[in-house]
Amino acid sequence: MYNISDRKNKNMTNTIKKIREYIEALPLGQPVTSQEFMEFGSRAAIDQALARLVKAGTLSRVTRGVYIRPKKSPYAGEVPPEPIKVAEAIAAETGSVIQIHGAEAARRMGLSTQVPTRPIFYTSGSSRRFNLGQMQVLLKHVCPRKLALYGRPAGIALTALWYLGKTVVTVETIEHIGSKLPRSEFEVLCSSTRSMPGWMHDVFVKFKATARHA
Repeated sequence: MYNISDRKNKNMTNTIKKIREYIEALPLGQPVTSQEFMEFGSRAAIDQALARLVKAGTLSRVTRGVYIRPKKSPYAGEVPPEPIKVAEAIAAETGSVIQIHGAEAARRMGLSTQVPTRPIFYTSGSSRRFNLGQMQVLLKHVCPRKLALYGRPAGIALTALWYLGKTVVTVETIEHIGSKLPRSEFEVLCSSTRSMPGWMHDVFVKFKATARHA
């Protein structure tokens, strides 16, 4: 006689099968969130299926809600995913946005040689930490204004300016950034003064005045 237990086992088997097929189509080492599996069953069924796949070695759990299809090296064992890819997956899972840390942004803009000792990302979501192998990654909550223009070169420049601060940022700093950014991105940055604190806004006003008289 077909009973409830049989039906649950069949549903679980189907859920595991669908999740396995989904992840096998992904590149090795690519993060995936539990939210992506919601169409394959109930929340409880998804959680149980993921736990079984982790136990079987088909998936590895990176942090809460984020998994990867393990990528292994014959020399180093399991290769952790890139921190930025995991941070982006968490942002997608939580409906938040992320940006690189100000120190890294300043380095990319050629305004600093400082390299963060660990990967740090700014986020509009909650602060959290997770480990990738022996490396700890930090997501740090910041105010929305510091994430303006995220996802584009102008946003990296803006983050760098926030990080350097009012005692360092000058008209010459803005000129330097102008030499690093594509013209269209620099124009976006210059037109985004409403997203800037007063001290940064004032530097851009001086820069524009200087440019007019050059």
